[in-house]
Amino acid sequence: MSDKIRPKQYLKRKITINQTLDLTPKQNRFIDLAMNDKTKMVFVNGPAGTSKTYLSIYCALHLLNTKLYDGIIYTRSAVESADGKLGFLPGEEEVKLAPYLRPLKDKLEDFLTPTEISYLSAEKKLFGEHVGFSRGQDWRQKIVVIDEAQNLTKKEIFTLMTRNGEGTKVFILGDPLQSDIGGKSGFKTFCELYAGEDCERNGIFNFTFTEKDIVRSELVKFIVEKMNDSGVQL
Repeated sequence: MSDKIRPKQYLKRKITINQTLDLTPKQNRFIDLAMNDKTKMVFVNGPAGTSKTYLSIYCALHLLNTKLYDGIIYTRSAVESADGKLGFLPGEEEVKLAPYLRPLKDKLEDFLTPTEISYLSAEKKLFGEHVGFSRGQDWRQKIVVIDEAQNLTKKEIFTLMTRNGEGTKVFILGDPLQSDIGGKSGFKTFCELYAGEDCERNGIFNFTFTEKDIVRSELVKFIVEKMNDSGVQL
């Protein structure tokens, strides 16, 4: 790797990540794709409970340990957010926008001890990024997790995709069943648009989980399967 795309600051030491995961074959295939050097961007489509965020944060932490990346950016749909950039964690913004960052914090607590989380915070490797303030940014050597992408418009998704600078890997996660913006959502459209061999040659991949891959609980699996079979439009 050339000096041009080497991160400016490595972690001074590797973080210890909880490895006691009971993964399904499908989840292992996702991890293989996510960790592949050729993968620059992945659209991850799937219903609630398929561990989209969980697996993406898990991979992001492992990628951070490789010393090829100098930070993790987590961003969600602006539908539920306040008007303002979240900034570095922790701090006043974290307190004000704690519900917005809760999914990230929950996953970090699954994989890391409080000491390790504090270490990453002190090293300024964790960022919460407001969707509305992404324009004009140039993400380099970052692992970016874009959560709840079904609540992003086509323009918002396109803006986020084009922030992808040298050495960055992006996970775009969405569940079309849970869109709060109806027909304005661009997630399904972009999953279809950026699928195919030409996209894969450029490092863009699609990965789809179905209701059969739900691991949150058997009840959630039943609820989603029943909804899919009903034909009811949410």
